[in-house]
Amino acid sequence: MAMAQDTDASGITEEQTPRLKTIEAYVTGKVQGVGFRACVRRIASQLSITGEVMNLEDGRVCIRASGDDIIIDKFLSSLQECPRAHIRDIDIYEKEPMDYEDFEIVRVY
Repeated sequence: MAMAQDTDASGITEEQTPRLKTIEAYVTGKVQGVGFRACVRRIASQLSITGEVMNLEDGRVCIRASGDDIIIDKFLSSLQECPRAHIRDIDIYEKEPMDYEDFEIVRVY
């Protein structure tokens, strides 16, 4: 006996509906002064991720990103590809979904 799947008005099943995910990630390592924020923005743009990236005074970089949950995972794994940056660790926290207009570099200090 087949199980019924819930569908919305468009006929898309619940399993096919993209889920908006927002994360806040703190990246440690050699990630300031090496073009890391620009690389993060480029990857985000290629994947249609919205959010922001900024340097922190303690030497870490903070990334806030929103997008489809599967694409966010791909985005995070792609950060290792940024040239000249040496990522030691990424602490990732899931946040309430936020809808940013685009992905930008924020200059804090």
